Amino acid sequence: MAENATAATGADPMTDRIFLDKQTPTVFKALTATAAEISAQAGDLGLERTLLELVNIRASQLNGCAYCLDLHTRRALDAGETSQRLAVLPGWRDTELFTARERAALELSEAVTLVADQRPDDATYARARTALTDDEVSLVLWAAITINAFNRVSILSRHPLRSPRRTRSEP
Repeated sequence: MAENATAATGADPMTDRIFLDKQTPTVFKALTATAAEISAQAGDLGLERTLLELVNIRASQLNGCAYCLDLHTRRALDAGETSQRLAVLPGWRDTELFTARERAALELSEAVTLVADQRPDDATYARARTALTDDEVSLVLWAAITINAFNRVSILSRHPLRSPRRTRSEP
């Protein structure tokens, strides 16, 4: 039956994708509401916006989600993150540019993202709990879980990146 639907629409199953967010908008709206709730609670706790964006970017790097990388890099820069720290984020363990709180959040983000390859050990949680409160650990984990879901939506939908708007000073 799926073959008939493809033939009827003229869609090429090898190149055309369903935009999951458009095809099932109520589910995507629920995912977006989850992200909004995480942001709201993070704000209530005083959890830095840049820290959450680092979590989003690191997971998106590991997943190879260009759409989310573009979005969250712009959001991080808007929140005051530096281009230097964003440039070295894949090598965060090898630099002193990140605070203990950020390092704990990045380690948790990687643990969530790579959970199929390696389960987070007790030491990961212990390090996180020395730098973050239990409420902050919970929100960082939820943020990582949520960005992983968004990564999959964008990757499976092949959400396109738009070319940046050029300013007058650019060629």
